[in-house]
Amino acid sequence: MRNIVVLDAPSNLGLRPPAPGAVPGCHKLAGALRDNGIVRRLGAREGGVVVAPRYDRGDWQEGDGVFNAAALAAYTRKLADRLGPHLAAGDFPLVLGGDCSIQLGASLALKRLGRYGLAAVDASADFRHTGNSAHVGAAAGEELAIATGRGQDDLADLDGLRPYLRDEDVRLFGLRDGDEDLPELAGLKIPAVTVGQLREWGVADTARGAVLSLESSALDGYWVHLDADVLDPSVMPAVDSPDPDGLLPGELGPLLGELVRSERCVGLNVTIYDPDLDPDGTAGTLLTDLVVAALGGR
Repeated sequence: MRNIVVLDAPSNLGLRPPAPGAVPGCHKLAGALRDNGIVRRLGAREGGVVVAPRYDRGDWQEGDGVFNAAALAAYTRKLADRLGPHLAAGDFPLVLGGDCSIQLGASLALKRLGRYGLAAVDASADFRHTGNSAHVGAAAGEELAIATGRGQDDLADLDGLRPYLRDEDVRLFGLRDGDEDLPELAGLKIPAVTVGQLREWGVADTARGAVLSLESSALDGYWVHLDADVLDPSVMPAVDSPDPDGLLPGELGPLLGELVRSERCVGLNVTIYDPDLDPDGTAGTLLTDLVVAALGGR
């Protein structure tokens, strides 16, 4: 039986402000899922909190690269340092974010240990980089590009380990049909399965096929990244960029369950849910239930 360790990574450093003078509320994700009993329901161990730096973009302007870059680099190393001993001991870290930039901490921790893959369940590829956009800035929309080496050195080459992930070791699920990154991803041979394709091919069968490829002897294991915005806004409106035509709970549940069930899956992070946008807590309860069910809790 896997030893789940719940660790909070309440960083919002990678998102743009939701309004002038405001900060993104996704740093409250961990508290909301804990309020829903996620630690108890999973019978998990307590991993504590990796405290994030204060959100402050200073005098950043468009064209300056990734904002909060120094703070993001420091936090990525800090989170990787905390994850490393758990991964080396064979624990299963469940990291509660935070925005999607926390995935860099997991990728760095894993690269320090060997060669690992990534299964990302997300409405978008988070693959913005200077080669395809003039608007680089928010790391939460760029973390996959950074993790695969397409980013500024102070984020993409920490510890001299660029890239943290190889293109061929990444699998994407739940992108919206017509996502602008799909042609580039196809050219790079990064498998990206859209919502429409998941429905056409079957969620469970598609996930099983991906897991088989990630269980390759070339890999030491793989990590799962879950962004709450993969869900349709009708059930998950509490995200910074709610895009229509997303997955429904009955589709995400089997997909996530298949991905984390493999013994080669070494951890999971959950990101982007914003309790400030969920006044009655309904979306947070749903997200908690989905994660608990996927990991075999109650």
